[in-house]
Amino acid sequence: MIRILLAVSICLGWMLGTDPAPAQDYPNRPIKIVVPFPAGGPTDGMARIIADRLGQVLGQSIVIENRGGGAGGSNGAKVVAAADPDGYTILLTPGGSLTTGPAVHPNIGYDPFKVFTPVAQLIDTPQIISAHESLPVKTLADVVAYAKANPGKINWGSQGFGVAPHLLLEMFKVDNGINIVHVPYRGTAPMLAAIVAGEIQMIADPMTTSLPHIQSGKLRALAVAGDTRSPKLPDVPTTKEAGFPKLNSPFWLGVVAPAGTPPAIVDKLNAAFRESMAPPETRARLATLGADIRIDTPAAFGKMLANESAQWVAVVKAANIKPE
Repeated sequence: MIRILLAVSICLGWMLGTDPAPAQDYPNRPIKIVVPFPAGGPTDGMARIIADRLGQVLGQSIVIENRGGGAGGSNGAKVVAAADPDGYTILLTPGGSLTTGPAVHPNIGYDPFKVFTPVAQLIDTPQIISAHESLPVKTLADVVAYAKANPGKINWGSQGFGVAPHLLLEMFKVDNGINIVHVPYRGTAPMLAAIVAGEIQMIADPMTTSLPHIQSGKLRALAVAGDTRSPKLPDVPTTKEAGFPKLNSPFWLGVVAPAGTPPAIVDKLNAAFRESMAPPETRARLATLGADIRIDTPAAFGKMLANESAQWVAVVKAANIKPE
């Protein structure tokens, strides 16, 4: 509750604050977008699609800088938190560095609600809970039964300790009283390589990156961790349909800037991202990856971050997750 009230008060401050540096001439030099994960993952791929058009809208070069590492992508987040609040260094990230990472790591080194200004949520895409073809399960109920009969025999991989798919697993374990081993990797690419090779048996991963392996038959999709079925996987039930309604956690991307960035610049960036994702060709490229555009106001994004943070803090407490 305290975190939510703090976020709301900060949002009000952004809306009511004065602009000490007029944004009429912004931007007049290249803008750096920090992506807190390695190249080749879903965050990097969609960031580059969005950046292609963003540079044209703003009339400046957009430089993507990959800064992988840290809890939930915290290394890249720290770079942006320490940058000048002038709109020329911004963070494009999923929830890892803003909600799940801080929930798991209370000493992560920054408070996202103090060091960042929300700019916009950009997209979301369903996460697919999948199993390696060798695991003898076809539904989530089968997973629970198998895990109870074979405690500790299922290895569930994630993109890193403290990311949303990791906490989704912990929620699944707590709610069903099962023992599944968490195996964190350094990003999406090594995790997918591991499950295709049979080194791990289950993952939760955005459809943007796991769909090709599902279509090839290497992975068996068990459920969509979202509100609706995906047109690309019409026969795969949602987690709610499968009897696990709490396992609902879409993968999303959003943009934040350093705290203190003038509101006029934040608004200009928000409008530029909105315009950059409006063309049919950009929407089509994102749709190919299973991503839906969800852009809204900075204040709406701030409220969403506060709500999601409270959710994951509760999961971490219930699962008694301790920092590595």
